[in-house]
Amino acid sequence: MISPMTDDLLETGRTQLRRHAERGSFDRAVANAIIDEAYIAHVGFVVDGEPRVLPMTFGRDGEVLYLHGAVGNAMLRAGTDAAVGVTFTLLDGLVLARSAFHHSMNFRSVVLVGTATKVDDVAEKRRAFDVIVDHVMAGRSETARPANDAEIRTTLVLRLPIAEGSAKVRAGGPIEEPSDLGLPVWAGVVPISIVEGPPEPDPLQTVTGLTPPASRR
Repeated sequence: MISPMTDDLLETGRTQLRRHAERGSFDRAVANAIIDEAYIAHVGFVVDGEPRVLPMTFGRDGEVLYLHGAVGNAMLRAGTDAAVGVTFTLLDGLVLARSAFHHSMNFRSVVLVGTATKVDDVAEKRRAFDVIVDHVMAGRSETARPANDAEIRTTLVLRLPIAEGSAKVRAGGPIEEPSDLGLPVWAGVVPISIVEGPPEPDPLQTVTGLTPPASRR
């Protein structure tokens, strides 16, 4: 049973922040913003008694996360009505300290845990398809050909409530030992970001006069 939605994610033994808890947050808005910016989710399942992790595209519809793949995907089938873990990570910078021990990274991340359920309703599956496509490029579902019945049948869609989880953010420069501050070693942050390049048209494009997407968001 899914708990009623609140402004915060559920803090449980599985999501409690232990190390650097001051960087953590259970604020749902913070978590959703990180999820929306991420391109890839790493999804963990147990398959035949062994842990597996798969990078996947995804889509968020309110407080529901949709995952999809081929109906024969063993990991997705194993994750149906089973516990799964999903992580999202945005790398914002390399933090270089004067000592090797204090090197770090600036990041924003979210960890979700819960039970994934199979989506059987065709209307919801079509909705999930649109949500996943629009996560890659906003508004894309309005211009691309929608999935046909055969594509719907051969695709497994899982629904995971965004309910139990936590976010964590590190920002700023290196944390140094006072005795290291005088060392002749460069220290600071090397920013990292994903930048969209100019759209490259498909060489097989036969229709002319089409406007390329302006940006992902």
